[in-house]
Amino acid sequence: MPRYFFHIEDGASLRDEEGAELKDLATAKCEAVKLAGQMICESASRFWENEEWKLTATDEAGLTLFCLHFVGIDAPAAMGRDPNLISAGPVEGA
Repeated sequence: MPRYFFHIEDGASLRDEEGAELKDLATAKCEAVKLAGQMICESASRFWENEEWKLTATDEAGLTLFCLHFVGIDAPAAMGRDPNLISAGPVEGA
């Protein structure tokens, strides 16, 4: 079975030196999403305070197979701003 490595970059790099033997790429993608979800749940408050982070999956040769990028963005309404000042529609007179 192929071995996949899941590296984390969130201002600091955490390299997966052990990896995991998984059936195929589809299984590796599923495991990456589970790992990311677990990491977000375990440090939810920290997740909202930090900038973007990513999980990069590589094979045994170090070839990047895919990346997952994460960033939490509070809506202005949740930050005490007036939601009426926010519009996703077209600007009048444009």
